[in-house]
Amino acid sequence: MGNPMRIRAAEKDGVTEVKVLMNHEMETGQRKDSSGNLIPAHFISELTAKHGDKVVLQAEFGPSVSKNPFLSFKFKGGAKGDKVVVSWIDNKGDTRSDEATIG
Repeated sequence: MGNPMRIRAAEKDGVTEVKVLMNHEMETGQRKDSSGNLIPAHFISELTAKHGDKVVLQAEFGPSVSKNPFLSFKFKGGAKGDKVVVSWIDNKGDTRSDEATIG
């Protein structure tokens, strides 16, 4: 789906901070178009972040999350040069996966 996520990851004192900006419409299913018809719900439902083979964040989203969600989290471990992979799936089955190198 659409544009890639913007992911930044930085390690400091053994803690890695990851910032993710996801491109997604995040429709609630409650808005109406110009004709008065409901716009179908379309939102990210599951998100997973991995460092190597280890899951460092797993989350469930719903229709109340804003358009183009921003997420920031920290985890212990990770070294400069390691990869962090962030993946999501939405309620229509669309998926996206992007990675960043820890700096």
